[in-house]
Amino acid sequence: MGINTPADLTDEDIDGWMSIALEEARLAETHGDVPVGAIVVREHQVIARRHNERELTGDPTAHAEVLALRDAAAVVGNWHLEECVLVVTLEPCVMCAGAMVNSRLGMLIYGATDPKAGASGSCFDLTNSEVLNHRVPRVEGVRSDECSQLLKEFFAARRH
Repeated sequence: MGINTPADLTDEDIDGWMSIALEEARLAETHGDVPVGAIVVREHQVIARRHNERELTGDPTAHAEVLALRDAAAVVGNWHLEECVLVVTLEPCVMCAGAMVNSRLGMLIYGATDPKAGASGSCFDLTNSEVLNHRVPRVEGVRSDECSQLLKEFFAARRH
């Protein structure tokens, strides 16, 4: 049985999963990518964990969320991810939110909001749009200060 609603999760589950996503985010920095990490959980087991790889691969779609969803679909053996939870350190962009809707993702958990490009509640709300065929329940702001700080430090270092 998969996880389909925020009520199915404990704070301990969510915090532990965000720790893993933060580990992934820090790996992105090692090759000059924006530190965003994502994991996919199914039946309380991490089945995919990725970080941004746009700079590393030269692929504009190599966001942590998209890579993790691809890996999760390979593990599940199907593109339908209704029984999966995506945990990501930054609110997903339009591309990533669209991938979540199209994969029929069971739930989204994210850390920092993205007031410039967020598509899961900030600028847009694709994951909860009435015009799309699927809605993704979400938990927002998990360890948001820690997630935000990681990004602030990365961009401050790039400016200097």
